[in-house]
Amino acid sequence: MDIKLTVNKQQHTVSLKGHETLMEVLRNQLGLTGTKTACQESECGTCTVKIDGKAILSCITLAANCEGVNITTIEGLADGDQLHPIQQAFIDHGSSQCGFCIPGMIMSAVTLLEKNPHPKQEEIEYALDGNICRCAGYPKIFEAVRVAGEKMAQSKEGK
Repeated sequence: MDIKLTVNKQQHTVSLKGHETLMEVLRNQLGLTGTKTACQESECGTCTVKIDGKAILSCITLAANCEGVNITTIEGLADGDQLHPIQQAFIDHGSSQCGFCIPGMIMSAVTLLEKNPHPKQEEIEYALDGNICRCAGYPKIFEAVRVAGEKMAQSKEGK
């Protein structure tokens, strides 16, 4: 079965056997390997992408159910060579150790910051609760989210 997916503002036609997850299609058919594969059981958050502005786990989302929605992956956050503020903040604050969890963390964080650019610590922790960092880099991750939120708010306010 062929379906059309809108990924990172581009239309793609993909062929499905009917049971492929969104994660499998993103990685294997579209070559978007920033979405990581780990637990494949919705436990770790490495496969987090945005669908219509909401953070979702692509390892448990059937690709066949994604026709007609807007999907954003980590590759779709940057504007050309200009990184998204959350991506830049993760670099600037050394928030990545091995880097494996970072795409999922960033996708969860950007979803939070688009709704609330001034989150409290508890709100950041809650938003990232489904993302596991095995290197235990949480303090720097939380710091990057706070800083990115401030920059996003300033940008929105025209400062």
